[in-house]
Amino acid sequence: MRTDPDPRGQRALRVGLGTAFCVAISFGLDLPIPMIAPVLGVLLLASMNRPLSFKSGLGLMLMALLATAIGLLLSPLLRYYPLSGVLLIGLCLYFAFRHGLRGGNNLLSTFLIIGLTMISAAGTVDFALAALVIEALGKGLLVAVLVLGGCHLLFPEPSAAPAPPAAPVLPELQASRMALRASLVVMPAFLLALTDPLGYMPIILKSVSLGRQTCVTAAHGAARELLGSTLLGGALAILFWCALSVFVSLWMFFLWMLLFGLAAARKLYRLSPTRHPPSFWLNTLVTLIILLGQSVQDSAAGKDVYTAFAVRMGLFVGVTLYACLMLRLLESRTRGQPGPDPGHEASTAVPSDA
Repeated sequence: MRTDPDPRGQRALRVGLGTAFCVAISFGLDLPIPMIAPVLGVLLLASMNRPLSFKSGLGLMLMALLATAIGLLLSPLLRYYPLSGVLLIGLCLYFAFRHGLRGGNNLLSTFLIIGLTMISAAGTVDFALAALVIEALGKGLLVAVLVLGGCHLLFPEPSAAPAPPAAPVLPELQASRMALRASLVVMPAFLLALTDPLGYMPIILKSVSLGRQTCVTAAHGAARELLGSTLLGGALAILFWCALSVFVSLWMFFLWMLLFGLAAARKLYRLSPTRHPPSFWLNTLVTLIILLGQSVQDSAAGKDVYTAFAVRMGLFVGVTLYACLMLRLLESRTRGQPGPDPGHEASTAVPSDA
């Protein structure tokens, strides 16, 4: 059989099926904060075109442990010296974003950001809550890594596929400005989460996603991309919920997630070209997962799903508008300076000739 050198179809299948598997496993096993596994799964599947080796997988787990350890160490500082703790976390967020923009490992920076925000916020309330978040991150990462390997076995990368282009290393001044912008996007959600860490975990995940997206979005298209992807993710979550309500079961949850994941993956890899960059569709899929996952948890806990969704969606829109404002305020005044490539975040996921 002739092997198709265009890898986009295989990659889209891996993202769609992998997302559905992560959702089914995390909710089927009733993992703590089950939305974390599919969110991490999407980030891994969209950024890695090869399965992780044992050594790389072990390194990733150690990296996650480092991130959780930093969050735990900062929790007492936040509790007893809140101003100093917030300033220190803001500085750590800046260096974590800057590390990725200067050619560092984007997964490392993402785990550090999640650990700094989610775990340190939870630790200010109760150590048991921080331990719950650590457990959720550890189990979610393990599920995501296993699903990544399984999807590569089912849909291996074509041997003739072109090597993905390396992510560009931004100049120091530009990387510093973007890291500052991304940190300012995450900080308000983090401060809000200090009042109710468990209740505002979805807002933290959304702000981290927006912070990553602001690093690849030009200021002139910020409102269209950031707000558009957030609203589309919310609309898809409503449509998903209505479809799932017809017949509620884990099997149907898996099948509907597979359908929605494949539809987003086709846009992400430009199998169905649109004017929006890959980062738009990646943020849309992450927003869908966060909103839907929290709604499923609200339903299981007997809460008013529709009221909670409306409040959460309002917060998501507010955080997104704030991110757009930061993009505008901190836009480079040097018109001749080259801006970031809107697709470099997903450059490892989309071939250069796509």
